[in-house]
Amino acid sequence: MTKNGILFRVASGLLAAALTLSLTACGGSSSNSDASAAADSADSGATHLRLIYSPSLCAAPMYIAIENGYFEDEGLDIEQVTVDAAHVSEAIGADQVDVGMGLIGKMLQPLENGLPIKFTTGIHTGCTKLLVPGSSNIKSIADLKGKKIGVPGLADAATVISKRSLSAAGIGVTDQNMEVEFSVYSRNDLAQALQNGAVDAIALGDPAASIAEEQYGLTALIDTATDPKYKDEYCCAAFVTSKLAEENPKAAAAFTRAVQKASQWVQENPDETAKIITEKEYVSGDVDFCAQILKTYNYKPSVQGGYDALKQNAEELTQIGVLKEGTDATKFADNAYIFFDDVPDAPESDASTDTATKSTKASSVSFQPAAAAEAEDDCCSGKITKPAQDTNAKA
Repeated sequence: MTKNGILFRVASGLLAAALTLSLTACGGSSSNSDASAAADSADSGATHLRLIYSPSLCAAPMYIAIENGYFEDEGLDIEQVTVDAAHVSEAIGADQVDVGMGLIGKMLQPLENGLPIKFTTGIHTGCTKLLVPGSSNIKSIADLKGKKIGVPGLADAATVISKRSLSAAGIGVTDQNMEVEFSVYSRNDLAQALQNGAVDAIALGDPAASIAEEQYGLTALIDTATDPKYKDEYCCAAFVTSKLAEENPKAAAAFTRAVQKASQWVQENPDETAKIITEKEYVSGDVDFCAQILKTYNYKPSVQGGYDALKQNAEELTQIGVLKEGTDATKFADNAYIFFDDVPDAPESDASTDTATKSTKASSVSFQPAAAAEAEDDCCSGKITKPAQDTNAKA
């Protein structure tokens, strides 16, 4: 079932043979096979699209678009394809997915190297933090000069945010002038490394960041949900493959509208969103803690906001050497973004949506989330459990 990190959905026609797998699946029924799904889509007149899936809290609008029937309203038949975070680019390049969402900062270098996608709308802000112990003498970004920062990966979105902030504070982060040390740790080991003094600060995304902050009494030097530099910058955006944008722009626009509507719904209904996505097993963990994290983000979608964030990232990542010297940020953003005439900058408020009625439409979506539970992403992935009080944590 797996190839290059891709795990395809279990088919409903194979339900009897796959009964043990289906016990952990979400409420929607699965499709028979890729061919059957395409045939069903053709019969219904819907356009079949393959959506990247990972158990990510950030991706709540994708799940709500399914459960509230927004994709179906737009004439789309969605098949979810589980992709390990390390293989997203491979899946896109191999034409195994059509649409998804991602962290803008992390995807710029792959875009420079030819990743065939087009961003279509900003989805939300927030979700990344740079943390130090509550008792640390490090009180500002400027104090990190000469220090060691623990990160999940050198190309991780949290590392990119850290480099941008360090550079703005006059601290060298280029290969020619590196004035801090980035040390890579497993995402789950970063808080412990900080507590043990192996590093002076850690940078990572939610929910791990929020869990570590609460459990270990950490202080955020950067919180992109509230930091003046980042609070209005979209961290995550929806995208379509370049192939879909060229061959079926109508479907690409329809996907974008559905995601926008769902994002707006998440903004207005964070508690209900957390309840839906945990009960349906899109993510696992504590409902109240999921809601708490969702409330720290701004899920008001914006086409222009997504473009502006992409351009801003391109400018700053060129300055710090992540992108090639001389990269024209405007040309880069224009090449990696697409505006549709029939997609608004943001949807109208839809707070009156009847979720109980709309959620019955999700039955046509291929879905089996359990196999992705071990996947690790930059942002908001994995089991989301409210941290227990740690009496040994540093004050």
